[in-house]
Amino acid sequence: MTPEEAVSPVPAPAPVSVSGFRALRPTRGDIGTLIRLAFPVAVIQVGMMAMGAVDTIMVGRVSATDLAAVALGVIYFFGVAVFGMGVLFALDPVISQAVGGDDRVGVARGVQRGLLLAVALTVVASLALLPTGSVLRFMRQPEEVVPVAAGYAVAMIAGVFPFYGFNVFRQSLQAMSTVGPILVTVILANLFNAFCNWVLVFGNLGFPAMGAVGSGWATSLSRWFMMLMLLGLAWPLLRPTLWPLRREAAAMGPLVRFLRLGAPIGVHQWLEFGVFGAAGLFMGWLGTVAVAGHQIALNLAALTFMVPVGIAQAASVLVGQAVGREDPPAARRAAGAGHVVGLGFMTCTALMFLTVPEGLARLYTSDTAVMAMAATLIPVAGIFQVFDGLQVVASGTLRGVGDTRVPMLVSLVGFWVVGLPLGFWLAFGREMGPVGLWWGLAAGLAVVGVLLAFRVRARFGRALRRLVMDDEGHAA
Repeated sequence: MTPEEAVSPVPAPAPVSVSGFRALRPTRGDIGTLIRLAFPVAVIQVGMMAMGAVDTIMVGRVSATDLAAVALGVIYFFGVAVFGMGVLFALDPVISQAVGGDDRVGVARGVQRGLLLAVALTVVASLALLPTGSVLRFMRQPEEVVPVAAGYAVAMIAGVFPFYGFNVFRQSLQAMSTVGPILVTVILANLFNAFCNWVLVFGNLGFPAMGAVGSGWATSLSRWFMMLMLLGLAWPLLRPTLWPLRREAAAMGPLVRFLRLGAPIGVHQWLEFGVFGAAGLFMGWLGTVAVAGHQIALNLAALTFMVPVGIAQAASVLVGQAVGREDPPAARRAAGAGHVVGLGFMTCTALMFLTVPEGLARLYTSDTAVMAMAATLIPVAGIFQVFDGLQVVASGTLRGVGDTRVPMLVSLVGFWVVGLPLGFWLAFGREMGPVGLWWGLAAGLAVVGVLLAFRVRARFGRALRRLVMDDEGHAA
């Protein structure tokens, strides 16, 4: 049973015959349309990363303990919150298909259901953040760091709802092909976040110096700023989706269908986040230099990864809109455009990683041992990120047609059955150390990327139809 059949009471139409990857071949116009939407989305992704970078830089000036507390607190927070963020990614196909079908009622129902789920996810995530200190002690983290990290995580609870609420508005606006207000909001939020950190971390303007805990409160305040600012800037577009309140938006059947669509995305996100968290723990067993070199290579890969993330989200929207307006050829070409642009970009950055690893490592450190370690890992990161780009774009295009369960299962196999065990064996069994761990991750990503590419070929070779959430046949 496909995910579309799982969320829809309407029988699937007969399959159509479309020949292989040829049907996915985009035109120049398709590629141009995708780039125009993907570029600002990628900039938004980088802007979101910049907020975390500012937190790290400012807290790093306080003490090593505070810096370590923020690092642990962020890992714990996203370990708790990433599932809910993935669930809300279901808004991509739900809203974009409604937009493509000119179904304004469906758009409103989708946004309101997203907010209802944001409330429920906030309760779950907040309760999970309360025992941060006990969990970190159980994981045998440094005793002097645990109380500070726990204080940081508790301060983040105040920002959980706006974290999810912002994502509801952001995904909805992107599905409407409207990204300008999001871009402005992220730029202003970076400035506001830096100001709040300056006040609360260092104790300016009469406030006490709170160190890492102050950074947690600054993050929560910034998330409220982001949600309210985006709501204000995009009010003309969002108001019709929020008012009037629609009683059917709270109907249990459609909410369950939404969750059945979004939960696999959340699990997929958690599996990917978890495998890199586990790899970081394994690096800790290999020593400080290994951890530092790993962090440099991972940071470089993460920065370049933001571009295919933007491409994936744009492809998901364009595919969903085409499906909503009953234009399957356009949906297939949009999927092809996403893969062409995503792989093209990641191939270029891979060549840079392969040819100048020492120069890139030198941007981060002057420590010769760390530089040498990073320069050894960066070329592997070049191979690694080509497949990382492939898997994220493939996942995005499949999300546009509501195919979320297969990507979840593929990520489980690729990351946790192949990648992490292979990396562990190469690192410790074959004594290849950090490089072995990275080759394992690269192999896992290769499995995920290739399998998802063939899933795109198979899924887009069949009939493409709109998701149905409401029993009377209105999509939401």
